[in-house]
Amino acid sequence: MTALVERNKNGCIKVSKPCRGQRVLKGLLFGSAIFTVIGFFIMDYAGLDLTHAIPMTLDNLGQMFLSPSLNNTTWSNALWQVTITLSLAFLSTILGAVISLFLAFGTAVNLSKPWVSNTIKAFITVVRAVPTVLWVLIFAIAAGLGSVAAVIGMIFHSIAYLVKAYSEAFEEVDEGKIEALRASGASYFHILFQVIVPQTKSFLISWTFLRFEINFGVAVAMGAAAGAGGIGYELFMASTFYYDMQEVGAITLIILVVAIILELFANKLKVNA
Repeated sequence: MTALVERNKNGCIKVSKPCRGQRVLKGLLFGSAIFTVIGFFIMDYAGLDLTHAIPMTLDNLGQMFLSPSLNNTTWSNALWQVTITLSLAFLSTILGAVISLFLAFGTAVNLSKPWVSNTIKAFITVVRAVPTVLWVLIFAIAAGLGSVAAVIGMIFHSIAYLVKAYSEAFEEVDEGKIEALRASGASYFHILFQVIVPQTKSFLISWTFLRFEINFGVAVAMGAAAGAGGIGYELFMASTFYYDMQEVGAITLIILVVAIILELFANKLKVNA
């Protein structure tokens, strides 16, 4: 395969100028590097003794990952708490995915009117800009701290995430097929569920399972921050109440194993989709 090289009138190779997107990306990377360097200089290092902090950190890491053990709970209870966390993540993902699917139909520019698409996009952009933990705390005002507020907050943020992912997948469908079906008299719902959804099925499954993995991590955090229970609450108790580094390490390894299993299952599911 030969490469095509564009040359100017003098026979020299013509180098194209970077486009606007490339300049913006370079600017963001440069700005991030500058702020990172500045952050190290403006941090308050008063009272920090590195000669004492580094050995203590290494000792804690050694206790966590070289000799993990459950001293204040049992393995059966830990596995049950993992199941609770997975259930919270699964519930919020499934409900969020169903609602997101129908909202995505109105968000995709090739399936909806521009004003409807722009309205939904503006709404989900605002929702997505607020972290999940803040939505959980907002809903906790009405529902109280616990699993209910955690699930509602995760559903809310999952909808904003999945609507964008689903709608972009719908917009990649060949416009010619949609126009051909419209010309043949096919109904709107026939186009959606006979053409759009089947052609984007693998993308929908991938994005949904990716959000499920994210919600699992969020559910772990909400177990501690919002009292939602699950393995996150056990991790919170081991780290702050018992200060048991061995138990923290054991729970962390359990969470890591579950995350790896979810990743392997997601890859297999995507291949078979």
